[in-house]
Amino acid sequence: MHLSTIGERLLEMATACRLTRDELPYNPLGVVWRREADELIREQAALLDNAQAAIYVQDFDGVIKFWNRSAERTYGYSAGEMIGSSVQPHTVDHPQPHGDAWRHVLAKGEWIGELVERTASGHDITVEAHWTLVRDTVGKPKSILCIHTDISERKKLEAQLLRAQRMESIGTLAGGIAHDLNNVLAPIIMGVELLRMHNDDPVLLEVLNTLESSARRGADMVGQVLSFARGVEGKRLIVQPKHLVKEIRKIMADTFPKNIELKATVQPDLWSVVGDPTQLHQVLLNLCVNARDAMPDGGRIAISARNITLDEQFAAAHLDTKPGPHVMLEVQDNGSGMPVGLIEKIFDPFFTTKELGKGTGLGLSTSLAIVKSHEGFFQVNSELGRGSTFRIHLPAQVGAAAESDAGETVLPRGQGQLILVVDDEAPIRTITQQTLEAFGYNVVVACDGVDAIAIYAQRHPEIAAVITDMMMPIMDGPAMIQVLAKINPLGRIIAASGLATEYQCSKGSLPTVKEFLPKPFSTDVLLNTLATVLAAA
Repeated sequence: MHLSTIGERLLEMATACRLTRDELPYNPLGVVWRREADELIREQAALLDNAQAAIYVQDFDGVIKFWNRSAERTYGYSAGEMIGSSVQPHTVDHPQPHGDAWRHVLAKGEWIGELVERTASGHDITVEAHWTLVRDTVGKPKSILCIHTDISERKKLEAQLLRAQRMESIGTLAGGIAHDLNNVLAPIIMGVELLRMHNDDPVLLEVLNTLESSARRGADMVGQVLSFARGVEGKRLIVQPKHLVKEIRKIMADTFPKNIELKATVQPDLWSVVGDPTQLHQVLLNLCVNARDAMPDGGRIAISARNITLDEQFAAAHLDTKPGPHVMLEVQDNGSGMPVGLIEKIFDPFFTTKELGKGTGLGLSTSLAIVKSHEGFFQVNSELGRGSTFRIHLPAQVGAAAESDAGETVLPRGQGQLILVVDDEAPIRTITQQTLEAFGYNVVVACDGVDAIAIYAQRHPEIAAVITDMMMPIMDGPAMIQVLAKINPLGRIIAASGLATEYQCSKGSLPTVKEFLPKPFSTDVLLNTLATVLAAA
């Protein structure tokens, strides 16, 4: 036998198990052969110890014969603990897949797949495993060589990619339905405002206020779905949290079961915060809904808001926290509560403890993203069987005044100017026409882009401005606007759409578009926008 052949054989044997010199078979080459064999074995052992993959060998009794240094790093068990032991702690919690792999490698001589294993610290990892049946010099099965690569991080990245793809799909779906939903809500909002102008019955006005509030909230929810799915930043205003608490308290009183006691407490001199009121409303409402679901047999929900100043020591102990004045919003319930291990997972996307069909697993992950975008943070305390407490800390604006809703707003009126309204939705055309006419404008309407071009070609000298939808059949808004611009390059056009991206795409290429109306728009937004465009003429 040539020395190279002997070396190859030793490599195979050394890879299977770490041999000692006494274990080597008799060799006729003498001392030189044995020295080279010893050196080769030492080299192979060093290579196995330096390998990135976890490598171990087990015999048919399950006794570990070899355990390299990477296996020590991967599983947290030393070679001294494992070699000679028939106990394999890393497989004890997942015996079935390992049993299947064992049977397959005995039958086929090789098995490749993925396994979930438990480390010494108690954490599960996913490994890519390659098992090979090792035979002795006469071909008899002797042991199993296991080469494992930790792919836990790769699996996490794959899961994140999958979630990102889901969110992209949600964004596409949301974008597709947002325009139609906003078209449904727009005439409701403007119609309510028209009815309010001609009625002074307090009972009817209360009904109209509720109807308008619900419609506006629906519009805000559509916008929030788009914001979450597409990562669009919300508007930032000075917000007084006491108004949010008051509104949430009213919603709960109207919709939550009567066996749930509600309590709201607000510090009298509560500071303001800078944020998106719709997003913050969504966070509070989500926490309250979760609290309700944790109390199927009734209980108590307490919402509170108070000022708190965080010191340097607190900020140092909490990541991404800045010292200074904060407003703390708290939602507390005495429901079922959660074990400690569950609290670590509740903010993970798509994680939910609710039954199938009753939770998406996006509520708390969305809430966390919103709070972080406001430079705030969450604190969660919960005990199984004794309820949960969620605290939101938001940087405060001490002394800043929030926008006041008090006082009557005087809306601008027209002076008989002719306005062309273009929309494929008849309810929107009608309510927009009625609203503009009620405030002193003359209106002509078109049901699509082709109809609008025909009207504009005949009457453009007298048309002061065009209000057009951007998504229409036959001819859409951008194509129609380009034709109108050729007819009258100095024309004034207001684009309207349920998707902000429609305006962003057209802003640069359509200079005649002076303003953008996000659907559904209210009467005051419509009138103020139109007045601004006409005044700039």
